[in-house]
Amino acid sequence: MSISRRELFKLVGVGAVSASILSKPTFAAAERVGKMGAMLPPPKGNRVVICGGGWAGLTIAKYLKKENPNIDVVLIEKRTHFFSCPISNPWLAGLVSLDFLSHDYNQPAAKYGYRFVNGVVLGIERDKKRVYTNKGYIEYNYLVLAPGIRYNYSPWFKDDREMANFARINYPPAYIPGSEHLALKRKIEEFEKGDFVIVVPPAPYRCPPASYERAVMIAEVFKRNNVDGKVIILDPKGDIAPKGPGFRAAYEQVYLGIVEYVPNATIKEVDPVKKIIKTTAGDFKFTDANLSPPHQAGELVWMADLIAKDKDGRPTGWADQDPITFQAKADPNVFLVGDVISGVPYPKSGHMANSQGKIVAKIIANRIAGKEFKPPLPDNTCYSMVNGSPQEAIVVSATYEVKDGKIEARARTINERSKPLADATYEWARAMYKDMFS
Repeated sequence: MSISRRELFKLVGVGAVSASILSKPTFAAAERVGKMGAMLPPPKGNRVVICGGGWAGLTIAKYLKKENPNIDVVLIEKRTHFFSCPISNPWLAGLVSLDFLSHDYNQPAAKYGYRFVNGVVLGIERDKKRVYTNKGYIEYNYLVLAPGIRYNYSPWFKDDREMANFARINYPPAYIPGSEHLALKRKIEEFEKGDFVIVVPPAPYRCPPASYERAVMIAEVFKRNNVDGKVIILDPKGDIAPKGPGFRAAYEQVYLGIVEYVPNATIKEVDPVKKIIKTTAGDFKFTDANLSPPHQAGELVWMADLIAKDKDGRPTGWADQDPITFQAKADPNVFLVGDVISGVPYPKSGHMANSQGKIVAKIIANRIAGKEFKPPLPDNTCYSMVNGSPQEAIVVSATYEVKDGKIEARARTINERSKPLADATYEWARAMYKDMFS
């Protein structure tokens, strides 16, 4: 198969990056992609390839097989096991075990009859309907991209990849599940004294209340360990949102003197070596930190050239999809699901990804069957722990409707923390894990 140099760059996800900064090993890897053989034979019927085994991808794989067992469903995920971002903040504080967050990819694949491929996606050719992995290429009839997010350190460090890597390794954002969470937990448990800074990413970003809940859970550990220090939240917004009154009450009533909230703190400069952050609200020195840069759609959406552009033709950083069907505007055979999407008021949350996944599964199954289907709108529920001893939580839930041609949210928030809501947090998580894995 002959692939041009420009196409090779797209296969490894560098898009418009010039050849002068593309390393030789990367280009060599791209050349190997072009020579790979098929991992699976061509589909005999309808094959749906799902890239990303998070909350959206797992849900779509299961529900496609439930809708139509004859659909050939292939789920590709680079991780060997599932680690949940939702409920990871209580885990940081030792309120739940690691087993509560970790799950086996093989069990649902075996039960529902879809293929699980533990591999890395290296390239996507939409014209040939092929996904290239480190194990060979797979042909598809329909493609689902649900890769979650990636970090964008360029506003902080421009093209200095070494500094970006230093910040990620030493002050992990922990918005992508895995080693970053383990590193952050170790940092929290070993912290002795000083200022621990949390940087809230600018909107849109994965799980809007995550940083505020994380501050509570870190403060809980500091309180338990009698740490002589505090948690400082640097937020680019003017106030806490969502669930602002609930979080603020926790900071002022449960963790007074431990948590300091700083609004309107847009990042101007980050020096992770000297441990200084310059913001529009002042400069802050830190002892340790949870540094979260801006978020963007995961790498695979860029690789497939399906990123939306603004009025000036610049990439927005997020997927360009239909707000109702989740189909890529540039390719109706590709569906963009979960945290990658743009142009709709949906939070980037686990519950939302799961809800979208069920809808997309029905859309694809009905399309394969040649049936008309009017998709519903998804819903969302998000619990946040705001006290560790006793355990208490708050919650926001939302349904959505189309009004005057636009999708609008109808939200309900309970900001009064309570133990029943903490219990409901774990009940919700168990139900969601069961929905994806059992």
